[in-house]
Amino acid sequence: MTVVQIGNKILRKISEDIPPDKITAKETRELIAKMSEVLRKEPQGIGLASPQIGVSKSLFIISEYVFKPSAFTQKENAEELKKRKAGEKYAVFINPKILKISKKKTVLSEGCLSVAGKFGEVKRSTNVTFEAYDENGKKIRRGAGGLLAQVIQHETDHLNGRLFVDIAESMDKI
Repeated sequence: MTVVQIGNKILRKISEDIPPDKITAKETRELIAKMSEVLRKEPQGIGLASPQIGVSKSLFIISEYVFKPSAFTQKENAEELKKRKAGEKYAVFINPKILKISKKKTVLSEGCLSVAGKFGEVKRSTNVTFEAYDENGKKIRRGAGGLLAQVIQHETDHLNGRLFVDIAESMDKI
């Protein structure tokens, strides 16, 4: 299974919520497992929304690596990255809703597995408050700042049929 690329219509659809009685169902667990498998194979990937694997459901996963304050200040060689990705765990967000965003915004560099080879400067809120269900059906409500806030906004955009290229202030090819 590969990541769906820009141009595929599913990336522009608004995703369907997963009914509460299906959150812990086998089909949802299988979807999370597929998404985890795909994200593990992407060396630079830290988040993945279900439309990116061709499924229009309101679900995304984020690497638990993002939750560590020192995560991106460490330099990893290729072997360390491969080892970390092999055992990487993911936080699951089902039917997520951003409840509040900060007025303060910052311009950040952003890329996307569905827009291969491009990065852009995107203005995002520095903090968000959101709610979602985890894979066990437990409702989560919390705030997030920094990189986690950026990733939550990026992945939520996927569920709403929006890509970072739609709001990027500038774009670069790599």
